[in-house]
Amino acid sequence: MKVVNLKQAILQAWKERWSDYQWAINMKKFFPKGATWDILNLADTIRICFSHPSSRREIDTNPAKCWYLLSIQALLEQAMIGPSPNPLILSYLKYAISSQMVSYSTVLTAISKFDDFSRDLCVQSLLEVMDMFCDRLSCHGKAEECIGLCRALMSALNWMLRCAAFYTEKFKEMLDQAAAENQLKMCLERLEKILGSTKNRALIHIGKLEETSSWSTIEQSLIKLGENLSSLSNLQLHSQADECISLIKSIPTMLSAHSEQLNKTGFPTVHAVVLLEGTMNLTGETQPLVEQLMMVKRMQRIPSPLFVLEIWKACFVGLIESPEGTEELKWTAFTFLKIPQVLVKLKKYPQGEKDFTEDVNCAFEFLLKLTPLLDKADQRCNCDCTSLLLQECSKQGLLSEANMTNLVAKRTADREHAPRLKSAENANIQPNPGLILRAEPTVTNILKTMDADHSKSPEGLLGVLGHMLSGKSLDLLLAAAAATGKLKSFARKFIKLNEFTKHISGEGSKAASVRALLFDISFLMLCHVAQTYGSEVILSESSPTGEVPFFETWMQTCMPEEGKILNPDHPCFRPDSTKVESLVALLNSSSEMKLVQMKWHEVCLSISAAILEILNAWENGVLTFESIQKITDNIKGKVCSMAVCAMAWLVAHVRMLGLDERDKSLQMIRQLATSLQSENTLQFYNERVVIMSSILEHMCADVLQQTATQIRFPSTGTDPIPYWNLLPPKKPIKEVLTGVFTKVLEKGWVDSRSIHIFDTLLHMGGVYWFCNNLVKELLKETRKEHTLRAVELLYAIFCLDMHQLTLSLLGHILPSLLTDSSKWHTLMDPPGKALAKLSVWCALSSYSSHNKGQASARQRKRHREDIEDYISLFPLDDTQPSKLMRLLSSNEEDANVLSSPTDRSMSSSLSASQLHTVSMRDPLNRVLANLFLLISSILGAKTAGTHTQFVQWFMEECVDCLEQGSRGSILQFMPFTMVSELVKVSTMSSPKIVLAITDLSLPLGRRVAAKAIAAL
Repeated sequence: MKVVNLKQAILQAWKERWSDYQWAINMKKFFPKGATWDILNLADTIRICFSHPSSRREIDTNPAKCWYLLSIQALLEQAMIGPSPNPLILSYLKYAISSQMVSYSTVLTAISKFDDFSRDLCVQSLLEVMDMFCDRLSCHGKAEECIGLCRALMSALNWMLRCAAFYTEKFKEMLDQAAAENQLKMCLERLEKILGSTKNRALIHIGKLEETSSWSTIEQSLIKLGENLSSLSNLQLHSQADECISLIKSIPTMLSAHSEQLNKTGFPTVHAVVLLEGTMNLTGETQPLVEQLMMVKRMQRIPSPLFVLEIWKACFVGLIESPEGTEELKWTAFTFLKIPQVLVKLKKYPQGEKDFTEDVNCAFEFLLKLTPLLDKADQRCNCDCTSLLLQECSKQGLLSEANMTNLVAKRTADREHAPRLKSAENANIQPNPGLILRAEPTVTNILKTMDADHSKSPEGLLGVLGHMLSGKSLDLLLAAAAATGKLKSFARKFIKLNEFTKHISGEGSKAASVRALLFDISFLMLCHVAQTYGSEVILSESSPTGEVPFFETWMQTCMPEEGKILNPDHPCFRPDSTKVESLVALLNSSSEMKLVQMKWHEVCLSISAAILEILNAWENGVLTFESIQKITDNIKGKVCSMAVCAMAWLVAHVRMLGLDERDKSLQMIRQLATSLQSENTLQFYNERVVIMSSILEHMCADVLQQTATQIRFPSTGTDPIPYWNLLPPKKPIKEVLTGVFTKVLEKGWVDSRSIHIFDTLLHMGGVYWFCNNLVKELLKETRKEHTLRAVELLYAIFCLDMHQLTLSLLGHILPSLLTDSSKWHTLMDPPGKALAKLSVWCALSSYSSHNKGQASARQRKRHREDIEDYISLFPLDDTQPSKLMRLLSSNEEDANVLSSPTDRSMSSSLSASQLHTVSMRDPLNRVLANLFLLISSILGAKTAGTHTQFVQWFMEECVDCLEQGSRGSILQFMPFTMVSELVKVSTMSSPKIVLAITDLSLPLGRRVAAKAIAAL
């Protein structure tokens, strides 16, 4: 087709005054079948047709332009002859837009190239062209075309900002202000129209990530427009411009805005998480707790003051209900030392425009209204707990001096009317909070003392240790060290001291007794720490020399612990026979035990074999009961560690004996447990016996229960074992679980005792059993408020072992519910919706903490049953279909069973996690990837039901939680193909949801999002 023919056609259209559709019909003769005008360079054409005639010759010099371009050029050349666009020929262009012969992105890009804003009529014409489609932009083409629309929209936005800036600048010139005002009004109206659509803002958001340089240009145009607004006298236009500017500025943060829950005042999840941490994980680091609390705050949208209030409420409840003794001291240290540190870290998180200190102040104002709770805590602790807490928070910079003074005054006034304990004894009791606060600096001083060279002044060091043993000093110091993260360091110092006592060099009797005492006290302290706070506190990193300290070796192989089965025939219990014989002779002699040159670590390792020899001799009648009494008195008479080591072996030995063989061993345990009345003992004997009795009682507890034996341990200074033997006898554990959960649900919060029962049941029943039965309890609930409360409580209970329970929930329980049509009815609203919420909360928390390696030591040491291997469930070979997908496709003929149209493998549905090269060897990643494959399969299936609704709730909860600032975690496992399936669901077909569920950091993610949003 020659150019002249095109020009002739346009001239003919002009002469004959063709209507727009007549012109389109005739023009189709010049175009190949199926072609659109997008292949024309419309940008150049519009620029030329709106330019002066002298510059129109530019297009003739480019031979690369195809003849399609020449047709538009010829059309617009004729349209632009004269001072304003030719309305008839311009109507031909509008018709092309209306009939979708050109795409919106092409038109927007073309308009944005026009920059002669002084030609008012041309600008008006362009704004009118934009009016035709700017509120209904769409694109149903390929992903590249949709990304092109995002870019074009950004270019058009920048063009309109420049246009507005041009007309605001004209106000400064004071020339023809009415015309400038009218032009600005037209421009701002179109700008508002474009920005008023969430869809348009979402497309601009994608464009911003696609082309950061273009967004920088927009920001510069915004600055220029903002500067020019000062000269704008028309308040309405000024307000309109401000609104447009704020809308544009909000585009980068359009996913982070969220509303807080204002219809609730109690948050049982926060309460339970704090109680669990204070009861079971005092030694844990503060950062994982801070992140877990922040996760709960985000997921449940808790306002900051109520969030801090709930933390304090949990602390006071913990103080009130904690058992007397060590547990009470641990709770006191947790409340007064650890929680202020947690709040200091919480303060560093972005709080928006709010001041965290004001939130803390507000929380205390609310707390002061809970007078009965505070009075009960004051009675328990025998002091003004709130005032001490306020002072501690003020020291940490969490409260201003003025606010602290005001709050203390209010609490003091309230305490005037509080009930008092009038017993005379109570007046002499020193309050634990004050003792704990004083113990904290003492811990630091002791650590410094322990760093000194032990060989220079062992007697001075012994004096310090003696003071630590008196009364409840040791438990106070250990609680303070645990709450401030110094307990591990504390334990390392005592292990170092214990190792020091191995070295002997020409010692006299006094030096030998000091060395024996240093060994004994350090050994007893370490045993006490291991039993009270867990053996993981003692264990050190592997040393460069490869030598493991004696106490660590003994603790790992010989010391009885919950869930640890010891072998009494283990080589560690079978040392050199000559040493055993000499030890048996020494114990059986009437003479006093010699301390000089004694290698105590060898004695402790030999005592088990010696006890076996003595037991055999007794059973064979070689030794009498009186001889046994004398031997046990010798064992515990000087160095209490010998009794501890002997008891450790006896406990392991009794477990292996039949009912009729246990008598002598149990009698020996009883003899070791009874107190010794003797004056010929080493220094600090009574103090050491108190700790020894506590250690022996903990060691024997399980064996004595199993053998129905009762032994009365010396009670001086010791308390009953807290939270031990909580399960009722002769009652199935499933009944116990459902009973405790029902009570907790009725109360609306979890108490410390219930937490320990749940932990015991998790340990006994196993992860799958525990999770499955609690999910069944949740699905029984039919009232909305009960299901929501159950989810909040279940999430907190699952924090006992979040990672393993999440694997069971997402890897076994959910797939079973979603693929079995006989179970679909259980997923109805409200229980199904509640389960979706629980699943998302667990997935987010587990994924977040797992990636940071934040499993607590308590979770790491738990013995688990052999749950199904997730790698065999979801094979690593991506060409091999997973078991889950085989399950989905196994029953394709049955219409009632969900089926996958094809047996898909991991590689057939590309997800962001694969582009990020996330390791699929990790069970959690594998489970998440396969869960999303299952969800994708459900969305694409022909069968719909409550399981489809469940998937919708699951995705809605993902979006709801991800909007709170934790984007880019579990949704990266979602196949990209799922986005187009999700937008078909009415409640999910919103631009914000599409942005939230796609990984916009990836080019493919942006294309998928652009395609889905442009088609809405």
